[in-house]
Amino acid sequence: MTFLLPTGPLRIGTRGSPLALAQAHETRARLVAAHPGLGAQGAVEIVVIKTTGDRILDRTLADAGGKGLFTKEIEEALAAGTIDLAVHSMKDVPTALPDGLDICCLLPRADARDAWFSRSGRSLDELPAGAVIGTASLRRQAQVLARRPDLRVVPLRGNVGTRLARLAAGDVDATLLAMAGLIRLGLADGITAVLDPELMLPAVAQGAIGIETRRIDHRTRALLAPLHCPETGARVMAERALLAVLDGSCRTPIAAYARLDDRGNLVLAAVVLRPDGSESFATTGSGTASDAAVLGTAAGRQLLARLPADILAVR
Repeated sequence: MTFLLPTGPLRIGTRGSPLALAQAHETRARLVAAHPGLGAQGAVEIVVIKTTGDRILDRTLADAGGKGLFTKEIEEALAAGTIDLAVHSMKDVPTALPDGLDICCLLPRADARDAWFSRSGRSLDELPAGAVIGTASLRRQAQVLARRPDLRVVPLRGNVGTRLARLAAGDVDATLLAMAGLIRLGLADGITAVLDPELMLPAVAQGAIGIETRRIDHRTRALLAPLHCPETGARVMAERALLAVLDGSCRTPIAAYARLDDRGNLVLAAVVLRPDGSESFATTGSGTASDAAVLGTAAGRQLLARLPADILAVR
């Protein structure tokens, strides 16, 4: 099928972090592979947009206002027409999108698991009591403390390189990072261990790259259609449907992970925890990939019915 190529440059909006740029360049490469006519110099531009989340480095995202901090300015540019598509880490994207915008394409999901880095080479269970874990993620903090309440967790923000440098400098004894980002940046060699979801359940949509467009921009959406991965779409849809029911903020540790089993069924696991790890509520469910949203919604409602009101009330 032949698509009408843009008469002007196709503009990709992204944050300016090394990982965000790697994801934008991956999107560009996939577009050019699908539509060789876009390979001409200047046919696809990458537009860097600084977001609120990039500016705030002195406190956790929960304290700064929660989700949306890495997408707001990019979505404003998309709505204004100064960019044609926005490339996001889907774990940063709120479940409610601005009017007129939607995620029309999901690239194949990378490894969704978390990676464990320890200066001593010790596992989570082997660390001595009182060891310091650096992470700005309440999800990771809660799951670490649920397993090892004797450890101390301190905020650790910044891009991947910054956090690894803080670990190397001895500011913390261990930290956790997303495998997907490490792979995309070529930094996976120094990992102490990759944590199975049974030990550390990932963030909703972790490892997935989503592409957001204006709903009325049929030309750009047609160009993106060949890039969409249906399996990733089903998995992310189930996880985000669950999150939408819970309406969790960055102050609520929520983790969810959907996968396809050997028979092609979608299997979803999710957990909600208190930030100190003292209490957790888990659920699992399965269904067909075509019913991903139904599966996620049902699992979210099961959790919601069991949760103490004060867990989700914290803002």
